[in-house]
Amino acid sequence: MSLSAREQQEIDRANESGLTPVVFVHGLWMLASSWQPWRSLFEENGCTTVAPGWPDDPESVAEARRHPEVFAGKSVGQVTDHMAQVVAGLRQRPVVIGHSFGGLITQQLAGRGLAAASVAIDSAPFRGVLPLPLSALRSALPVIGNPANYRRSVALSYPQFRYSFANAVGEEEARSLYETYPVAGSGIPLFQAATANVNPATEARVDTGHAGRGPLLLISGERDHIAPRAIAAASYRRQRRNPAVTEFLEITGRGHSLVFDSGWHEVATAALDFVRKHA
Repeated sequence: MSLSAREQQEIDRANESGLTPVVFVHGLWMLASSWQPWRSLFEENGCTTVAPGWPDDPESVAEARRHPEVFAGKSVGQVTDHMAQVVAGLRQRPVVIGHSFGGLITQQLAGRGLAAASVAIDSAPFRGVLPLPLSALRSALPVIGNPANYRRSVALSYPQFRYSFANAVGEEEARSLYETYPVAGSGIPLFQAATANVNPATEARVDTGHAGRGPLLLISGERDHIAPRAIAAASYRRQRRNPAVTEFLEITGRGHSLVFDSGWHEVATAALDFVRKHA
């Protein structure tokens, strides 16, 4: 899939800057614009940033909500290949930071040797990560509860968003986040994650042993319902076998919205500190 004009402009800008590039990978139900505060922080600290969308993503939440059908049919493999195409356009091997399914894609890119360092936040599970906590299953049910959703785009209702993303913030903030951020998401990735351990050909796999994986930080929100600590800890146990630096950080009292709610700065600073130390 071809890069959008915005993505190519951001790649060109990063190459012209000569600075360390940081690629931000958003997750399901989000757009690249959700990373804007992080981009500002990292650029204030001497990096250049690129925030690709998933293939065919609209550029604004308003446009995405008018055309939810554009999200249908996107698989984990398609998104990872798209991000790899972005990385291939950069002159320097970048730092990669991802959230949720973006965290899984971040680990896949690192497993291809494409990242100088990586930060995966509340990452979706991959093949070999066995725990399936009830809260993760409940969060996925709006999609995987109906097999017809495999090829559809599915939006979250406010109660679903409140439980899955915004359970650790107050009601007023949760309402504001719902009005600002979520868009429809492809059903395929959730089915792929749910069946990863019974499908030998799954796209939801990570090469945790790649010699060029680079330093990796896994961040988990203590109160995350979509990707609870059990999933993050199991991912860490597999990743720490790699000879490169592998670290795990749990952020107390935080849910799945931790990268874009009012406490985002704490998480971004932890990621920035890791990048400064290891990249």
